[in-house]
Amino acid sequence: MTTTATEESLWVRCFHPAPERPVQLVCFPHAGGSASFYFPVSAQLQTTAEVFAVQYPGRQDRRRETSPGDLHTLADQVHGALRDSLRGHRPTVFFGHSMGATLAFEVARRHEAQGGRIAHLFASGRRAPSRVRDEHVHRLSDEQVVEELKLLAGTDTALLGDDEILRMILPAIRSDYEAIETYRCTPGATVAAPITVLTGDSDPKTSRDEAESWRDHTSGPFDLHVRPGGHFFLGSDAPAIIAMLRTVLTASS
Repeated sequence: MTTTATEESLWVRCFHPAPERPVQLVCFPHAGGSASFYFPVSAQLQTTAEVFAVQYPGRQDRRRETSPGDLHTLADQVHGALRDSLRGHRPTVFFGHSMGATLAFEVARRHEAQGGRIAHLFASGRRAPSRVRDEHVHRLSDEQVVEELKLLAGTDTALLGDDEILRMILPAIRSDYEAIETYRCTPGATVAAPITVLTGDSDPKTSRDEAESWRDHTSGPFDLHVRPGGHFFLGSDAPAIIAMLRTVLTASS
C-alpha cells in the first residue's frame, strides 16, 4: 500500500517543522491522549530534532472517526501512515507514553520486519508488552471511567467536569482502553532498537519489575530509569526527560 500525503497528515502533527535537522523524533500519546500532548516536547527539542506526534482517530480534529479498539490494528494503521517518513534518510527515535509505549514498540516491530531501523525506543509509563494484568476499564460506566482518569491525572481535571466535552472524548478514551487492555504481545517479540524505559516510582500501573521486563523485548542495549512521580511523572520531571532525549537524539544523528 502506498501512503498518500493526505493520509500521513491525518495521522502525524509537526508543530515546529525543521526538515533541516539531522534526526527525527516520533511521539506516541497515551490512552485518551492527542498529538498536542507533545507540543511542549516539540518546542523544547526543535533545535535538536524535527519532532512529530501521532494523532489517533476519535479526538480533536479526528473526533468524527472511530478508533479501532485493537492495538495491533492501530499499529498497522500508524505504520502505514508513517512508512514513507520512516524510509527517509534521517535516523528516527520513538517515544511513547503509557499505551503509546506499547504502540511505539509494535510500530517499530513492523518497521524492522520490512528492513527498516529505529535508532532508539523510549518506553515510558508502561509495563513490558509481555506483562499482562486483568484490567477492564473499557467495560466500566462513564462515571467509573472518569474516576479512573482522575486517579491517573492524565487528563485536565477541569475538562472532566464538562459534560459536553466528556461526551466528545469518552468514546475515544474507551476505545483506547479497550485496545491496550485486550492487547496481547506475540510470544518472544523483540526489536533490535535499544530501549530506554522510564517509570514513575509510585505509578499504580507499572511496578519496577514490570518495567524491567522490557529488557526481554530488545536484542540491543537496555536502560531503565525510575523517576519520581506517578503515572504522569512526565510533567514534573520534564527537564530531566528532555535532557535525556536530547542526548540520545544528538548521539543518533
